[in-house]
Amino acid sequence: MNKRWKPNVTVAAVIERTIDGMQKFLLVEEETRDGLRLNNPAGHLDAGESPQQACARETLEETAFHFSPTALVGIYLSRFERIQPGHAKPLDVTYLRFTFCGELGEHVAGQPLDHGIVRTVWMSADEIRACVPRHRSPLLLASLQDYLAGRRFPLDLIATDQSVLLQNR
Repeated sequence: MNKRWKPNVTVAAVIERTIDGMQKFLLVEEETRDGLRLNNPAGHLDAGESPQQACARETLEETAFHFSPTALVGIYLSRFERIQPGHAKPLDVTYLRFTFCGELGEHVAGQPLDHGIVRTVWMSADEIRACVPRHRSPLLLASLQDYLAGRRFPLDLIATDQSVLLQNR
């Protein structure tokens, strides 16, 4: 077999804030084929951007908050299969996900959220653990657990060559 395998590169943000004395995390509730699901602010890496830039962009698009990544929480590889009506083989997709933590910036009042995003929600770690069937991806809990365990790696661990950043010019 001479077929080249290419995973989908995605980014996600673990965003923490203390609200009423409790540690809470910013999630998005989004409409999927499987109904309403919870996820980190997350999305695909676009041409011409670094993973850090993609994470800041996706967070703004999905939450209407500015976000500045300050550390890498982890890099995750996961596989997803879904039965496709009318097809003998399931859809088989692999994701390579860079998850960041960082500083939440200003909210952009009036900015519409990305297509499919119903709302943002702040939840405690226990609330997130209690609703695993509502998670869009198992990486939501995996990245939260790594964040809570203190996993932080410097951003310069990820090198983005200038040729990538010039791609859209």
